[in-house]
Amino acid sequence: MNTIDLQSIKQRFGIVGNDSGLNRALEKAIRVAPTDISVLVTGESGVGKESIPKIIHQLSHRKHAKYIAVNCGAIPEGTIDSELFGHEKGAFTGATQTRNGYFEVANGGTIFLDEVGELPLTTQVRLLRVLENGEFIKVGSSTVQKTDVRIVAATNLNMAAAIEKNKFREDLFYRLSTVEIHLPSLRHRQGDIHLLFRKFAADFAAKYKMPPISLTEDAIEVLLSFPWAGNIRQLRNIAEQISVVERLRSINAGMLKSYLPQISNLPMVVKKESNEAEFGSEREILYKVLFDMKSDLNDLKKLTLELMQNDDHREVEKTHSDLVRKIYGEKEPSQESKSILALENKRPAVSLSNEEDAEDYDYVEDIEPEETLSLHDKELELIKRSLERHKGKRKLAATELGISERTLYRKIKQFDL
Repeated sequence: MNTIDLQSIKQRFGIVGNDSGLNRALEKAIRVAPTDISVLVTGESGVGKESIPKIIHQLSHRKHAKYIAVNCGAIPEGTIDSELFGHEKGAFTGATQTRNGYFEVANGGTIFLDEVGELPLTTQVRLLRVLENGEFIKVGSSTVQKTDVRIVAATNLNMAAAIEKNKFREDLFYRLSTVEIHLPSLRHRQGDIHLLFRKFAADFAAKYKMPPISLTEDAIEVLLSFPWAGNIRQLRNIAEQISVVERLRSINAGMLKSYLPQISNLPMVVKKESNEAEFGSEREILYKVLFDMKSDLNDLKKLTLELMQNDDHREVEKTHSDLVRKIYGEKEPSQESKSILALENKRPAVSLSNEEDAEDYDYVEDIEPEETLSLHDKELELIKRSLERHKGKRKLAATELGISERTLYRKIKQFDL
């Protein structure tokens, strides 16, 4: 494949960049296009995987037939089989008429299965049959039908890990990935980042009828050093925001940084494997956090009682140093924890021999948390405390709360924090 041919493909499909990894991916797509080989496109979310199947289809002998793109992750599990393979009238509640699926409609053409790793295992069995002999059966039917479809799939998942966890069939993976085309992430295409930004700036200038924005030298350095976890999609979004919001058309480093997520500067949090049961909802996660807090408070109460009954509070503090750190999140006991340790100086003249006697005194009861807060109030309080403890760093707060960063962001907007 000579340079002129490759450049013409880039211009035709709006692809910008000269990275060697990108060029290699495009060359493989061009070479396999005339065949009917199944192709699996891999790469992180936002790298532009949807361009590869379009190139393959347009350069194949199927280019005059239908091209259908299916987002497997966006279709509910209960209806995915009907969408792909069709159904007969009366096959299930709501099936008032016979419906042709994508594999029947695209006969002779190409189907692009985006996020193929999200397919349910039962659907994977049906797809494997199509790949092996071109046969499928509509939902609610017993008649075998034939289809002649070229399949190009894409995923951002680690397929080896998905196979190991029995979430994806190994035999299907090998049938889909006869040829695998990998698109590099944007952070591995350093030389293309500024080119893409300029392309997007020009596009939005034309769209919104305004002069294009440009970056100063220091801003270009910031642009190239940013990790771009969202890849091309994130870069395009940033370019559009700046194009619309900023009045000045020359963007310096300070202006650019104000649009880049600060969370990118945080250290990566390594998630450890856990044998604990996964929670199915935010409410269950919240209950777990509340129960853990209640347990910590009970431990604190016991520690306080022990301090009140022991003359050598330093020895007790040393023995329970892990508990104090766990509660206050500090390497050394804070002023607040020291005030708790100082309770021994305020103990009554009466000797307290056990916990039951201690509960007759008001100051011991004050340690017990109030149970009058609603679930909504407790959730709000937990989020506030976590954000304060991590100085507003959402990623660390979300990790501590056991929820996703997106969920935490939604909660922050919901509670107007």
